[in-house]
Amino acid sequence: MNIHARFLFETRFYEERRQGVVNAERLNEMMKDAQVEAYGGALDEYHPLFWASKLHFYITGVPFYNFPYTFGYLFSLGIYAVAQEEGRGYEEKYISLLKDTASMPVEELAKKHLNVDLTKKDFWEKAVRTCVDDVEEFLALTE
Repeated sequence: MNIHARFLFETRFYEERRQGVVNAERLNEMMKDAQVEAYGGALDEYHPLFWASKLHFYITGVPFYNFPYTFGYLFSLGIYAVAQEEGRGYEEKYISLLKDTASMPVEELAKKHLNVDLTKKDFWEKAVRTCVDDVEEFLALTE
């Protein structure tokens, strides 16, 4: 949820920044609003100064620094979903995938080792489904 809050904040900041300077009070408001949305209002308190405490937001050459975290998380969940489908025999494929990670773009890596097209929704839907399953299990256990 934290990464999603950062992404929401950053997106809104860039939109608003096009109109001019965004003062600290407004940044605090935007940060809190992003956290409330990302956490679904589930927290008792929020950290409006979070934007000021993270170097990520000050790296001007790399906007949306936090996006790779979300991508990596969902990509790993997609790999996990493929591994679950294929069973025990997937280990060797996974090791091969890891060996190739630094030598090709992620789209080629996914095609070669997972036999998936990352521009299609099905891979990502399977990844997200693992999160949904975890939430549903948690809710069932807490009833």
